[in-house]
Amino acid sequence: MATDIGMAGSRVQELLEHIVDGVGIDASVHVEEDADEIRADLEGDDLGLLIGRHGQMIDAIQHIAYRVACKGHTVRKRVVVDAAGYRERRAVALRAAADQAAETAVHDRRAVTLESMSALERKVVHEHLKSRHDVETYSQGEEPDRRLVVAPLVD
Repeated sequence: MATDIGMAGSRVQELLEHIVDGVGIDASVHVEEDADEIRADLEGDDLGLLIGRHGQMIDAIQHIAYRVACKGHTVRKRVVVDAAGYRERRAVALRAAADQAAETAVHDRRAVTLESMSALERKVVHEHLKSRHDVETYSQGEEPDRRLVVAPLVD
């Protein structure tokens, strides 16, 4: 999985290695970079501390990595930081919750409010349900308790 990474990717790699060392976790850091994105994957045992409750820690690490990657550059790249495949597992759970909420909204003809979630997680749900023509999605509330609502479309 060795790929050439640029300066931005190198800065992300260095940051993540520093974080892993700082918290004393035995994990490896793999960074890949292309023209549009820097993707960093952390692999190891017991990465729960780096993921945090509802992914709050990994989201914070990702935000810092983005800031480090883009420092001094006018071209912005998307930065994704994942730990032990957490992001895909969470996306699967979010899509399942979205499908259940959509079915309930249509069946009961009422809006269903999902748990509060981050902007990244809300985006996963919005994108997943946008192809459905029987429900609409919108966000309501203020951060950090902003929630996604799945509502049936009126005939």
